[in-house]
Amino acid sequence: PMEYRLALIGFGTVGQGFVEILRDQNVQLTEQFGVNFRITGVSDVRLGSIHDPAGFEPEALLDAVRNGGGLETIPALDQGWDATQMAQESAADVVVELSFTDLETGEPATTHVRKALESGKHVVTTNKGPVALHWPELSELAGERGLQIGVEGTVMSGTPTVNLGLNLLRAANIRGVRGILNGTCNYILTRMEAGSSYEHVLAEAQEKGYAEADPAGDVEGFDAAGKVVILGNLLMDEPLAMSDVDRTGISGLTLEDIESATASGERWKLIGSLERGPDGVTASVAPQRVPLTHPLSSVGGAMNAITFDTELMGEVTLVGAGAGRVETGYSVLVDLLEIHRTRSG
Repeated sequence: PMEYRLALIGFGTVGQGFVEILRDQNVQLTEQFGVNFRITGVSDVRLGSIHDPAGFEPEALLDAVRNGGGLETIPALDQGWDATQMAQESAADVVVELSFTDLETGEPATTHVRKALESGKHVVTTNKGPVALHWPELSELAGERGLQIGVEGTVMSGTPTVNLGLNLLRAANIRGVRGILNGTCNYILTRMEAGSSYEHVLAEAQEKGYAEADPAGDVEGFDAAGKVVILGNLLMDEPLAMSDVDRTGISGLTLEDIESATASGERWKLIGSLERGPDGVTASVAPQRVPLTHPLSSVGGAMNAITFDTELMGEVTLVGAGAGRVETGYSVLVDLLEIHRTRSG
């Protein structure tokens, strides 16, 4: 089997979910795809940093975190590297960037991605920041060096939205995309339909950990806008910026609005949309009334969904998880297998 050495930057929920998949599926992956993934470095702001070309056992990494001792309890050739050093100097073929997302500057993740590419490593990231804010520059840098950047996990977690659009629907000519891209908003709207006020449901979502203490990123549509920008750049070849998205959140919706939609056989959804017109691509995020006859209307709770409007296939709708540790961890695997497919083809 072909071996790929991986360096992980960030070892929170997603990184641990991915390592759980490797622990449980490694034998199967080798049999099915002829690949073997070896983790040679992990760097995390809170948990410490270890690097060793000999690699680490998935179970040992997970144990170190569970036991509260941190990564540096594991014997390793190098300890204490910061993320930038890990991106540049690790004995890795692929850097997996899983640090926190910043949709204003894209840092520090963008620096990590840049350093990894400059040092000849492929990149897989679930981080929206670098992709929403710096995609043209990063994809050019990768292209010049014959490297790949996998970004499946930046939109709809492990539900293979980007790969479906890029690899399977591109030839059908994608004219537009409409999606439920933020699980928190969808959960709030689903609960409001059952008769609870926006304020009440938001508080409930915060208690359950769906919504942040400062919920603006979700409820004012910034998170969805970041995903719309990513889809525009990747699937419609349109160099969009965050400022190109006409963005309205859900905080202004009242129970009267909800009831009025219900009475008309419709349902409110926060829809991220891209539409190709004569003057280019228009991008928006806004609450919309979706007819109950449309597949998007039936997607409830924290699920995500996307409808591709194509010339040859008409509408194609994909529904799946938009978050979750194993689900987002799976997006990393999808991208790694795509790198392997391209390399070994």
